[in-house]
Amino acid sequence: MLSGQSHLQAVKANEVTAGLRPNPVFTSANEDFNFGDLSNINPNVDKTQNISWLIERGGKRRSRLESARLGTVVATDSYHDAERQLVFAFKQGFVAMLLAKADLNLAEENLRDYSKTVQLNEIRFKAGEISGTDFSRIVLQRSRFESDLLNAQLALSQARTQLLTFLGFDTFPPSFDVQGGLESAPLNLDLDQLKRAALAARPDYLAAMDGVRKAQADVKLADAGGAADLTAATEYKRNGSDNFAGFVFSFPLRIFDRNQGEKERTRSELEASKSAEAAARAQVLSDVDQAYAAYQSSLARAKLYSDDYLSRARDVRDRTEFSYRNGGSSLLEYIDAIRDYRDIELAALSANAQVQNSIHQLSFVTATEIYP
Repeated sequence: MLSGQSHLQAVKANEVTAGLRPNPVFTSANEDFNFGDLSNINPNVDKTQNISWLIERGGKRRSRLESARLGTVVATDSYHDAERQLVFAFKQGFVAMLLAKADLNLAEENLRDYSKTVQLNEIRFKAGEISGTDFSRIVLQRSRFESDLLNAQLALSQARTQLLTFLGFDTFPPSFDVQGGLESAPLNLDLDQLKRAALAARPDYLAAMDGVRKAQADVKLADAGGAADLTAATEYKRNGSDNFAGFVFSFPLRIFDRNQGEKERTRSELEASKSAEAAARAQVLSDVDQAYAAYQSSLARAKLYSDDYLSRARDVRDRTEFSYRNGGSSLLEYIDAIRDYRDIELAALSANAQVQNSIHQLSFVTATEIYP
């Protein structure tokens, strides 16, 4: 963003250049030098001095300044669009760290609970209630939970580093933390209102519209470039003891070069910018439609887990565990129930994170702040 700000200042400097008027030109000349016989040099040589100004016609300066100002406006829109994209990426990184923390907590809890299961079955094995093969299979199953813990620790470390990078840190302390939850209440959103907000605020679409205005200003500047400029000069001349003063006016005869190529180019650029504006508008509306559909879908998915799947998976696990301990279920059924519950828990966390990301996506595509 600092780089973008410097570039924006560089573009704005074009306004200064565009607003400058042509400098006057001072000319001084001595005449009638005789190099043939230096002894006969006439001390009363002719001297001519003049000051000339280029007078721009056709509104060149006004059109040039308007084009430069609109160039700054387009560059400002582009800067804001880069900022919008960076903020969205930062929000995604924040959600990623929240999800990594939740996954780590779940992995620690699952490993802790399953370790208790291993301890209980070790007692049963020593008592002769289960075979050595069954006990080994139970112990081996713990490797899945230990692997989950290691993966969750790595994911949290990577998410922390990414977030610190966004914040501009060049060191990544493991003590850095964020606070917040993944759950969010449903939002009352209106699709048409979101589209209107996006068209009014999206900097990439504003850049496309301002690009049309810039192209129109360039057409006026090209037309002004076809007007002939006038050069006016005041002149003083001394010839011996005589002194003269006068005025000189000159201007080009625009017979061949009337800036035809630039006029044609700018008009073609104007048509291109109008097409780009139409494409940008269609893209904005498409983005909002897709983001709104993604939010509705992710919200429905998260609701399925919170209202039904999590409680069912937990109930199946608890019942299967009780049945297994009392000889009513096989070891395979018990392990499958534990795996299913673990997978459902992870999927539920991921679904809640997706809801948060879809809300941030809506903020991104509308260039407005929509909070979970």
